[in-house]
Amino acid sequence: MKKNGLLPEHIAIIMDGNGRWARQQKLLRIRGHEAGAESVREITRECAKKHIKQLTLYAFSQENWKRPKREIALLMKLLKNFLISERGEIRENNIRLTAIGRIEELPEFVQKELAISMEQSKMNTGMVLCLALNYGGRSEIIDATKKIAGELKDGKLKPEEITEESFKKYLYMPDMSDPDLLIRTGGEMRVSNFLLWEISYTELWVTDMYWPDFRKSHLEEALEEYAKRERRYGGLKE
Repeated sequence: MKKNGLLPEHIAIIMDGNGRWARQQKLLRIRGHEAGAESVREITRECAKKHIKQLTLYAFSQENWKRPKREIALLMKLLKNFLISERGEIRENNIRLTAIGRIEELPEFVQKELAISMEQSKMNTGMVLCLALNYGGRSEIIDATKKIAGELKDGKLKPEEITEESFKKYLYMPDMSDPDLLIRTGGEMRVSNFLLWEISYTELWVTDMYWPDFRKSHLEEALEEYAKRERRYGGLKE
């Protein structure tokens, strides 16, 4: 399972297939999202036990606003309840919760509970659990570019000072390391506007398994596959 003696430090997951899982079970779509919350709980707990440094979950994309209003309302309520119910789990596993995305556009009741959970966990020293909420990779790059444009206009930044490394500090979470492994459930072969800047050299692992069925054994399978890969970052093997 290990790669040069190390597990991936940062795992990112596109949690896809909740709706299709529900349809397969002949249930309402929201039941799929509820079932998916149990997968979040198990995988988060397992990654924390393995001392993974960061787990980033694609919880709600900007594109998700296109869904029916009733489904969105139920999703926001589910998110609020999840943030409240998982505080004990976060505390017991020494997890620090954070979030990326245009958080200010989420309903106020979600922002409130998110802020409470983040504040309560900010001194925890274990794994960072990052929720991508109202997140889009293109929007992250655009928002970073606007910040840079503002500093250029104010004379706080010179064009020649803009590098890949300096650009990173304008992203939503400047101190976040690039993901080592990106897991996608549901079988779709695309990255869906997720962490576009950060996943340039991330290893991808896709499974047909729908997210509500994804468990510890499937995470182990992904880690074992990751361990077999040789990461050269565009270079050659010495």
